[in-house]
Amino acid sequence: MSEKDRLTTAYGRPVEDDQTSVTTGKKVGYGLMNDTYLMEKLGHFERERIPERVVHAKGSGAYGYFEVTDDISKYTKAKFLSQVGKKTELFARFSTVGGEKASADTERDPRGFAVKLYTEEGNYDIVGNNLPVFFIRDAIKFPDFVHTQKRNPQTGLKDATMFWDFLSLTPESTHMVTMLFSDRGTPASLRRMDGFSVNTWMFYNDKGEHYWFKWHFLTDQGIESLTAAQAAELAGKDPDCNRRDLFGAIERGEYPSWTVYVQIMTPEQAKTYRFDPFDVTKVWFHKDFPLIRVGKMVLNRNPQNFFAEVEQAAFAPSTLVPGIYPSPDKLLQGRLFAYEDAHRYRLGKNHDLIPVNSPKGTEAYTNERDGAMMTGGNYGSTANYFPNSVNAHREARDVPDVPALALEEATIARHDLPVTDDDFFQAGELYRRVLGDTDRDHLISNIAGHLGGALKRIQYRQAALFYKADADYGTRVADALKLDVQKVAELAALSEKDREAATARDL
Repeated sequence: MSEKDRLTTAYGRPVEDDQTSVTTGKKVGYGLMNDTYLMEKLGHFERERIPERVVHAKGSGAYGYFEVTDDISKYTKAKFLSQVGKKTELFARFSTVGGEKASADTERDPRGFAVKLYTEEGNYDIVGNNLPVFFIRDAIKFPDFVHTQKRNPQTGLKDATMFWDFLSLTPESTHMVTMLFSDRGTPASLRRMDGFSVNTWMFYNDKGEHYWFKWHFLTDQGIESLTAAQAAELAGKDPDCNRRDLFGAIERGEYPSWTVYVQIMTPEQAKTYRFDPFDVTKVWFHKDFPLIRVGKMVLNRNPQNFFAEVEQAAFAPSTLVPGIYPSPDKLLQGRLFAYEDAHRYRLGKNHDLIPVNSPKGTEAYTNERDGAMMTGGNYGSTANYFPNSVNAHREARDVPDVPALALEEATIARHDLPVTDDDFFQAGELYRRVLGDTDRDHLISNIAGHLGGALKRIQYRQAALFYKADADYGTRVADALKLDVQKVAELAALSEKDREAATARDL
């Protein structure tokens, strides 16, 4: 055995014996504190686990690349999109949203779809889901929504009443709920699902022009979903089936790919579009804003260490490059803070130094020093203040900044957005025009199977929201739950506040 193959302590001392601790006797003896290797080994073991992600706890990931196939440089100055054929290394992570680290891959849940591109201008993170909309449109509701996906504080069990109580009091969620309880809510494979930015973002170019856009990653393998029965069976047989499938495909050389598109809307179009273009509960109709092909994402390399690369990967929508900027999406504005702050808590202030999170296309230099887990040279002896006259690092004044935006007159207040028929229209269109007969049958069965576990008055309240989206939709849910359809229709006709009051107690 060569010296480099020796087992050592954390500080490099060779370990003479890793199987026997130091004690006072051969047969009967007390352990000793001066067995420093035992103390080191146990001390590290007790600290092996880092806090679980509050959301997106269970994930799988892989490396790959993004290749530009179509020129959209007139819209954005982002260099990784600057020319056809340009390739950028990336790391992608897919996850369930509400489930814990030990949850089954086949649970009904949105799937996180996060991509970290290592561009020459720094990292750029696209942090989205496999469904194009979300349950809520204001970040202040996010903690409450996530709490409803977790466990009952008394029983420690998942709770259908918690889940549906919140959603039935949040009518804007109807569109997302309809998507989630279709078979798209249980993907058969991480390779066989789409990805969406969900939020609206801004492109801007060197001319000072800007455009609003959304990302679409459409799987080249074809969509494949599970029925509720198939998902339940797999949860018992192979709860890690999605993780196993992704790793195995890449290991075999069957590299999954996605064709990447954007939808683009001009500022003028945004002012007159029938829906608020920054409302994350709604899609932009493709007939109004067709998909524009941009490139291809290919995953071709598995991680070597799951913890170091998948578990410690940190994605944040605030990680941007020149040419891309946030929109006034109210949910996005909260995400810009929350994700990065979650990483500071979970991984530490210096999580950007972890290799999977470090930029690869360029070298980082900041005036941020010190803190727990600072590795490397901590930027050496250079000044960590600006302006200074003692080192060469300066602002990049040659890089054009975000163009000035002329917004409507600002009024600082908590602007409450009323629920309108528009909050149900797209869910109705999805039910009527997109889902086939079998899809609708599965949707009704999936909803009834889960909603049936909630209090009866909450069943009525939620069925009324489905009825507002489409009368047949609400009627079929009511019939499946053995509810009075006439009562459901009457609740659907009420205002949000009156419906809440009418279902505040048993009907």
